[in-house]
Amino acid sequence: MAKEKRRYKMNEKLRYRYDSVKKDLLELEEDVTYSVRSQMDELAKATEDGISDVERLKDALLDEVELLDDASDIFQRMHHSTKEAADEIKTRIKEAEDFEKQSDKGGFFKPKPPNAMIDYKEDKASHFARGNTFYKLFWIFFIGCFGGVAIEMLFCLITRGHLENRVGLIWGPFNLVYGLGALALSFFLYKYRNRSRIYSFVGGFVVGSVIEYLCSFFQEMVFGSTSWDYSSMPFNLNGRICLLYSIFWGILGILWIKEIYPRMAIWILKIPNKIGKTLTWCLLVFMIVNSLASGLVVYRWQERVNGVAATSSLDDLIDKTYPNETMEWLFPNLEFK
Repeated sequence: MAKEKRRYKMNEKLRYRYDSVKKDLLELEEDVTYSVRSQMDELAKATEDGISDVERLKDALLDEVELLDDASDIFQRMHHSTKEAADEIKTRIKEAEDFEKQSDKGGFFKPKPPNAMIDYKEDKASHFARGNTFYKLFWIFFIGCFGGVAIEMLFCLITRGHLENRVGLIWGPFNLVYGLGALALSFFLYKYRNRSRIYSFVGGFVVGSVIEYLCSFFQEMVFGSTSWDYSSMPFNLNGRICLLYSIFWGILGILWIKEIYPRMAIWILKIPNKIGKTLTWCLLVFMIVNSLASGLVVYRWQERVNGVAATSSLDDLIDKTYPNETMEWLFPNLEFK
């Protein structure tokens, strides 16, 4: 049986109020223009005799300035909020139409649901990781740590013909840079998930560049090492970021919030509420311990490279478990300065 089509119409109260306010605003604009110009003419006439002789006119004009400044602030907020609403409505309609077209085509792979649909499903299920909360962001970070490694290793295999390790931690196929990038993009672009793509591009451009710069700076300051250097690239900043890769970050911002994030959100939505929070905290503890242990091991590796001998049983254990050959395999692009 075909679905019964529901009929919708614009809120009549909204239309009535808009028409009424629009008329009043247009009349107000005419009144303000006439009043201000009249008094400005009076001020021009009185200027020859000195403005101190027309104090009341001066005070009246200053009162009008205060009123106009206040009106300007209100209109700017209205302009911003109404433009946002209009852009979001158009974007949601287009994404809903695209989803319907992809669904009608069928096929093995299910189409990516729009962000608006995910928002609705999360709220309806009262999911533990709904919205832009700590639980949602952690799972995005965790999946990003793993997914980034897998994608870059596959990219290396395709472009260079061999596998190359891209992990950033000693236990498991995880890299904090990818996880932090995924977390930052999700956190800052979440509010633009139902907006047009230009917002996602600008947000990805800025956020990705800042994250990449800070990661490079932190690694060099703490460990005295670098994993990338763009000094030979045009329009670079201290070799840490460059225009080309910042543009790539902008494109990634669009792909992330419009294509990748919705799929990740659907995966996270499948985690049962009963175990979701407990599992989140267990994995958080694991990632913290993994990160601290990795930092300690890399620091000891740097000491060995600089000829510093082991001074404790912990140093001996690290040297035995993670010798230079193992570290070079784990982190093939890491170089100490």
